[in-house]
Parts: sequence; structure tokens; C-alpha cells
Amino acid sequence: MKRTHFCGELRKENIGETVVLNGWVSKTRDLGPLLFIDIRDKTGISQIVFKKEDNEGLYLKAKELKSEYVIGIKGNVEERESKNPDILTGDIEIIVDELVLYDSAKTPPIYIKDGDNVSEEMRLKYRYLDLRKPSMQKTLRQRAEIVKAFRDFLYDNGFIEVETPFLGKPTPEGARDYLVPSRINKNTYYALPQSPQLYKQMLMVGGTDRYYQVVKCFRDEDLRANRQPEFTQVDLEMSFVDIEDVIELNENLVKHIFKKVKNIDLELPFNRMSFDEAMSKYGSDKPDLRYGFEIQDISDLSEFIDFNLFKDSVADGKKIKAINFNSLSEKYSRKKIDKLTSVVKGMGASGLIWFRLENGEINSSINKFLNEEFNSKLIEKLKLQDGDLALIIIDKEPRVLELMGSLRTMIADENLEFDKNDFAITWINEFPMFEYDEEEERYVAKHHPFTHPVDEDIEFLETHPESMRAKAYDLVINGDEIAGGSIRINNSELQNRMFKALKLTKEDIERKFGFFVESLAYGTPPHGGIAYGLDRLVMTLLNKDNIKDVIAFPKTQSASDLLTEAPTVVDEEQLKELNIKNID
Repeated sequence: MKRTHFCGELRKENIGETVVLNGWVSKTRDLGPLLFIDIRDKTGISQIVFKKEDNEGLYLKAKELKSEYVIGIKGNVEERESKNPDILTGDIEIIVDELVLYDSAKTPPIYIKDGDNVSEEMRLKYRYLDLRKPSMQKTLRQRAEIVKAFRDFLYDNGFIEVETPFLGKPTPEGARDYLVPSRINKNTYYALPQSPQLYKQMLMVGGTDRYYQVVKCFRDEDLRANRQPEFTQVDLEMSFVDIEDVIELNENLVKHIFKKVKNIDLELPFNRMSFDEAMSKYGSDKPDLRYGFEIQDISDLSEFIDFNLFKDSVADGKKIKAINFNSLSEKYSRKKIDKLTSVVKGMGASGLIWFRLENGEINSSINKFLNEEFNSKLIEKLKLQDGDLALIIIDKEPRVLELMGSLRTMIADENLEFDKNDFAITWINEFPMFEYDEEEERYVAKHHPFTHPVDEDIEFLETHPESMRAKAYDLVINGDEIAGGSIRINNSELQNRMFKALKLTKEDIERKFGFFVESLAYGTPPHGGIAYGLDRLVMTLLNKDNIKDVIAFPKTQSASDLLTEAPTVVDEEQLKELNIKNID
């Protein structure tokens, strides 16, 4: 039975037509001589009607239908007597003349409807059923629209799509690789790509000029709400560009996507903020700028209060940081603040000090140490008004900034509501080139070791790497890093110096990156690019709270696939072919 329409397409304009629909039985209502059934597909539902007086045999056949049976029907579109304003097809119904049963179905273990409150475990175990829900079908369509918007813009701007290998060489200086053993080459391994970084740079060496790819990437790292072990990037690279070229093109790209998907006209240029400013004001290099709650340093106020904790902390090189959580005082009782204190202690803070301004007077957890001069200066510095709550954490930088950043986000999430079309977009730039790894006792690349340093900082590479800045930039939307990129190193001499600064030996460089360093020696254009976390961008655009809601077949927090039960054990014979032995 060849379909003429989708179930959600029919309107009053179709009244009088003979149509064929295919789909799933969503709901049945037996009213004696009349049997009403909702038939559902990816576009929505239509009500179909079986009349006993018109065709008793067809009517009795339809009475055997149950939820999620797959059927095809042919019939005439008529106007409904009792209209349903809640659905787009609510003005019509189809009087059925023919019925085909394509497949029966067991009783589903989950309801095929939105808002069923089923557990995530059940949703992922029966993902193929979960995907039938209208919200999931809508999300998949919207994700496809976002990808199309990327492709259309990039193609129109001279980019070509090039696929790069999944089976590559393991590389250090990033997250853990997923390794793939080679059967043909015993005791050797491929690595699944954490990103196409080296390949896209070699495409620039190869004269491709403008490349992009919608690509799967893999990182063996701990998971959270916006992270999966396998994820999708929209990856792009450009030759003969500087930072301004990359930013300008990508601002226009993001503007194009928002207009196509959300019908929102973004204003250009986007806000920009240095890494240092982001950390000092918001305690994060991906700040949510939909609200204020800026971090203030009140260490200088320690001289106006006889409070040893303040004075001793400052003498020990620690900082006293505060945030004025405007007008939230009444929402935080002493009991609730005690719970908040326990939370921040669990994050590593030594404690939490609070101040309230009520009827022009300061009330605090350190009341007995307060004096008029300190109170006056605190009110002035934090711009406190009646009803404000200020919270203080003491520690050394950068740790205290990270703690305050987490506190800022936590309280905003608990108390603030945002318009679904409120998007605060900013570039974060001037990142440090390196950060010190205490465990490895060496500097590691803040982004990756192929990022070009700011030109005037190159002279400090061997002497003061901690002072160097990178030609790197992140795009942040509503507190999530949506994209990140940099201008790349484009000559082998500087790349070798970078590797040596990371304490890689000549043998390490040759073994791990020899092929890449050599490629840079044959004439490499200046180049740079950026990679969008597609899953995160879709999650943000569609106002979803969890990345699993925008991926067709996601993994759990333990990187397991409940649907296929992967990862799983394999036969000893297969392990033997790969020269692998299980360890108990």
C-alpha cells in the first residue's frame, strides 16, 4: 500500500481526498459501532475511523489492532464532528476502506509518549522505542537541519568536505585514546581519533585551502551531562588566515545557523573576553553571561577587621573572594546555607562565609568580628543593597576562582529562570600557552601542542613558558564551550621547539610525530581553524539539559550502551587472532 501522505500532514484542505497512510497504532477508542484509532508516524498523528455498519469484516479486523502495531490504511478524508485543537490534524479524520497489517507488536515496556517519566536506563535500553516519541523525532529533524545549515554555509564560502581516517596513530598530550589492535600487524595498534587535528593540518599543507568535515571523535574520559565517549564535531580549517579571519567567518556562520534554526538575528560582532578576565570575574573560561554575579576580591578589606582568618590568609598568599548574589538573601535560610557549605567543602573549599544586608544592617556568620568601618567598606565594594546575600571563599588562586565559579553556577541554576531564546555568546581568547601538571611535574599544552604562540611571546618558550599566550579562541554560549580552535604552528622548527618545551625527547618526537613534523618542512601556509561540538551546540539551541537527548544512540555515564550491551567480552579465539590476552 503506497503512502500518499504522512500522518501529520492532513488538513481541512484535504477533505474529500482519498489518502493512504502508514504508521504505528498510537491509541484506540472503542465506541461500540465506531472504532477510533490514532495512527502515528514521524510527522504526527491522524485519527482514523472504522464503521461497523459500513464494513463489519474490516471493523472486526481493526478491533484486533493493539498499541504499536504497524499498519497501512486507505480511506477518505472527512471533517471531524468533535475537533481537537491540540493537534495540527484535529479538524479531520479518515474513514477507512482498506487496512493492511504490516507487523504486530508486543506490549511496549515503555510508553510511546512524551512526558512519561520513564527512567533513563529504560529509555536507553529500549532506545528504538524511545525514538518513536514525538519529541525525539523532532530533535532528530532539528539536528539534521543544524547540520545542513553548517554544510550550506561552508559550501557557499569555499569549503570542501574531506573525510579523514578513523584508524590512525596514537598521540599523547590529550585525553586517553581508544586503541584498536591490528590483526595483520601483530602487537601494533591504531587509535580512534580524538579529533582530525593532524590530518586537517596536513590537508592545508596539501593545498586544500578550506576544509570541513562532520566527523565522529573518540575520547576515553570521564563522562558528564555534556560529554560522551564518542561525539560529533564540525571541523574546519583555513589557509592564509589570522585570528580575525577565523573569528569573522565563524561569527557569520553562527549567525546563519541561528537564523535558519531559531529565526533569531544575532548582532555581530560577538563579545570578546580574555582568559584572565573570564577567570577573575566568573571563575571559569566558559562563563555563562546571561547573569552577573561577578567575583570580587575583598582581600584588601582584611585590614579593617580584627579577624585572624582574614589576616592570616592574606599573609599566607591566599585571596578572599566574594560574590554578591543580588536579592537572594530571603531564599537562603541558615539551614540552606549550612547545606551549601557542605557542598562547597565537598568541592575542596575550607568553608563558606556569608553576609546579608537587611534593613541597612550587615548580618553575618562572623557577626562578632564586624565593625562599622568594615561593614561600610564591604557594602561599598560589593554594592550591597537590602535583600542581597554575599558569599565568601578563601584560598589561593587559581583554586579560589574555580571554587567561586562553581558556586556562582550552582546558585544561578537553583534560582534563575531564563528565556529559551536568551543566548549569551562570547569569544574567550588570550589563553595561556601552557599549564603546569603537578603529577607529571612538567608543563603541558593548554589546548594542544600544535597551537601557535602569540608572536611576541615566542622568545620566552625556553625560559618562561608560563608567561606565554596562545593564538587560541573558544566560542562560549550560555556557559558551554561550543567551539574551540587556534592558529596553528606552520613550520617544523617552531613545532620541534614546542615539543621540547613539553619535555618530549628527540626520540619521542620522531616516533610519535615524525611524519607530521616532516610535512611542515615542505612549505606550509599559515593556517587555523575551529571545531564545533555539534552535540553541545544542538543541546544549547534546542534548550536541552542533557547531551543524551540530542544523540540517537548515546552511552551511559559509565560509557556503556544499554541497548547493545557494549562493551562486552569477546571469544578467546578472536583475542588469539589479535595476540591479546585478558587480565583478570
